[in-house]
Amino acid sequence: MDNLDYGIIGNCKSAALVSKTGSLDWCCLPNFDSAGVFAKLLDEEKGGSFEILVSEDYKIEQDYLWETNIISTVFDNGTDAFQLIDFMPRYAREDGSYYTPPDIIRFFRLLKGKPEFSIKYDPKLDFAREKTYTENKGTYLKSFTKEGKYDSLFFYSSFDLKDIKEQNKLSLTGNAYCLVGYHEKLIPQNLDRTYLKFQRTKTYWMNWSSKTTRYTHYSEQIMRSALVLKALTYKKSGAVLAAATTSLPETIGEERNWDYRFCWIRDSSMVIKVMAGLGHMESAQEFLQFIIDIIPNKDEKIQIMYGINGEKELTEHILDHLKGYKNSQPVRTGNAAYIQKQNDIYGILMEVIYQQFLQFETSLENSEELWTIVRGIVNIVEEHWQQPDKGIWELRTEDRHFVFSKLLCWVAVDRAIKIGEVLRMGINDTKWKSLRAEIYTDIYNNGWNEEIQAYTQSYGSTDLDASTLLMESYGFIDAKDPRFIKTVEATEKELCKDGLMYRYKNKDDFGEPSSSFTICTFWLIDSLFKIGQREKSKKLFDQLLGYSNHLGLFSEDIDFKTKRLLGNFPQAYSHLALIETAANFSKGISAEESWLSDF
Repeated sequence: MDNLDYGIIGNCKSAALVSKTGSLDWCCLPNFDSAGVFAKLLDEEKGGSFEILVSEDYKIEQDYLWETNIISTVFDNGTDAFQLIDFMPRYAREDGSYYTPPDIIRFFRLLKGKPEFSIKYDPKLDFAREKTYTENKGTYLKSFTKEGKYDSLFFYSSFDLKDIKEQNKLSLTGNAYCLVGYHEKLIPQNLDRTYLKFQRTKTYWMNWSSKTTRYTHYSEQIMRSALVLKALTYKKSGAVLAAATTSLPETIGEERNWDYRFCWIRDSSMVIKVMAGLGHMESAQEFLQFIIDIIPNKDEKIQIMYGINGEKELTEHILDHLKGYKNSQPVRTGNAAYIQKQNDIYGILMEVIYQQFLQFETSLENSEELWTIVRGIVNIVEEHWQQPDKGIWELRTEDRHFVFSKLLCWVAVDRAIKIGEVLRMGINDTKWKSLRAEIYTDIYNNGWNEEIQAYTQSYGSTDLDASTLLMESYGFIDAKDPRFIKTVEATEKELCKDGLMYRYKNKDDFGEPSSSFTICTFWLIDSLFKIGQREKSKKLFDQLLGYSNHLGLFSEDIDFKTKRLLGNFPQAYSHLALIETAANFSKGISAEESWLSDF
């Protein structure tokens, strides 16, 4: 069965995907959101790749080096064997800055015998819009475009460059390396320098992992997810990408293909909470600062998403020359959802600011700036909370009164009141508390469907939505409240299929959804755990973990029937939810080991 059997390597500047057979099929350079230089993932013929071709008698095994973002792929035919180590350099310099060049290094370590293979080095710059030419310059290969937008790429190796260019068979008689770089190197490259970069990068990742909070259960899964989140972090700004890819479809052959190489504000409070909980206060604070920097003071023009450097315009384009993943067109760059109005954004922003006051020390100047933002957001919510919007799932057609959007408007006012209590700024208490009560009553009366016996997707609707499972997490309702218990049970009955969750089942812009949205399954598991159905929730959790790929990674979606991973990859939101769910289980297991006796 085809699957997203890839691992991610990265250096907090860009990332690449390496297949389970050692093929480098996706990379954008010099940054995450740049044009692709390898994009076989989106077109097997035109996209471009960097492949290691061995005979069929080789057995191939792949894993991450312990607690790093470095991938090891071992090729072994019994007599001959070698290890391919893939990474993007990242390590501290003496001045405290980080060395993070837009480079990919492939280190070949001879294990035994005299392995033979060939290398298919086939970059296609600028997403293969124009032809890419490759020339041997003596000490390196240079790939470049002549038509359209000029771009170039440089290849260095201890292998003979003529053999690489002509894809001749190679014999490995000792260790070797290949380096792909966006910039021409000013210092001669050699095997010793490459090995030093490997050791320094390995040390960086192991040091980072050593600072991560350890849990008694699911520690390995939590660590891998934390490393994925770090790999999706753009160090320059502190932004965290939704995923490393664009246009991987939610369902094969359909049009639900989006560019996720941007930063969604919705993920922000979860990122801060989870990373702080894992002990990585610096990462959490950097992302928090990114959010604060893009919040316009006294201005309601807040977007749901931004570019990795805070860009506001993310114009969507279609690359119609690419066939798409498994022929699923269109291939898109940019994301038109950035112009959507989503009222939940205000509650999410307020949660971010609240996390700032809970997690970090705040200077007087910073506090005053944040307090101005808080008051501005409450004013916006007061003016707009009764209006319909596109909702959490970014529907591109009609606006509705989504329950989740109303919930987050309530969150915005509730957190503003709590921030005021922290700052002892009770000047707006009476007014804000009245507004909070008004929104609460509106949701309580209009979000609940007496016939369905559940909170539904939108006012007056009978459709259920997984987002209502978050009502308890945001503090709107208690886990023991009969309404929440009934909502969880009704939502599970309607949206859960073989242990996997739909976001919703009603028709949207592209018809009825046909794949499971991974994070929604985590939400269900958390909700079942909270209402006391712990055995069922643990069983579902262990089952879901079994649907990750061979390296423990998740995408956005899972096919109900085949269980193949679908959607953009690896998905930050899925791994955030995995960490939160696993941490909840670990705490619960430690407190009540007895309930595990049946497993």
